[in-house]
Amino acid sequence: MSDTASKPRVTKPKAQRREETTARILDVAEGLFARHGLHGVTLKAVAKEAGVDTALLHYYFDDKNRLFSTVFGRRAEVVNRLRLDSLDRYERERGDAMTVGGAIDAFLRPLFVLFEGGDRSWLNYAALVAQVNNTPVWGGDTMHQHFDPVIHRFIAVLKRISPETPDRQLYWFYHLLSGSLTLSLAQTGRIDVLSGGLCKSSEMAAICDAMEAVFAGGFEAIRG
Repeated sequence: MSDTASKPRVTKPKAQRREETTARILDVAEGLFARHGLHGVTLKAVAKEAGVDTALLHYYFDDKNRLFSTVFGRRAEVVNRLRLDSLDRYERERGDAMTVGGAIDAFLRPLFVLFEGGDRSWLNYAALVAQVNNTPVWGGDTMHQHFDPVIHRFIAVLKRISPETPDRQLYWFYHLLSGSLTLSLAQTGRIDVLSGGLCKSSEMAAICDAMEAVFAGGFEAIRG
């Protein structure tokens, strides 16, 4: 009998198998949602691409909305932790010497570092966030559920830097910053064509640098 034949078959623990299956389902669903949106994806399509039975998706997630929420929340936790840590570190190190440009960089840079590596899963998530932030009816609720605490933290830092700026102006500032951010995250390739190749929607570091310069300058126009 060969050594190969004599070796007992190793079976992964049930918890590990479930964890791996769940991760595969979420990765597949994330890619499909990023390409087709919530309403363009069926549980059957997710199950087929993930190589599982549709009944298993119902067992794990109940329905498509729960699956979508799980997909969206999974990476939101990572993104929020990185941005909160970055803002906390910036405020701790600079204190009253903070600048608007520095605060914008602390808020945005962790995102762009994640996305500039070309990891398909993070690029899918970037496209998904862009979709959700521009979706009427349920998009606002989803963004509110997952991102409001870190946004309020960012606005609090801006308020410390510029206490004379009215709160109304700070929120309009964030609104416009958010629109620019999510358009950039979508990576539609529009700027590539428009600029004749001078700019590329995949140039995350360049986008972050440009946003910091533009919005830091724009902030000066709204100071109280």
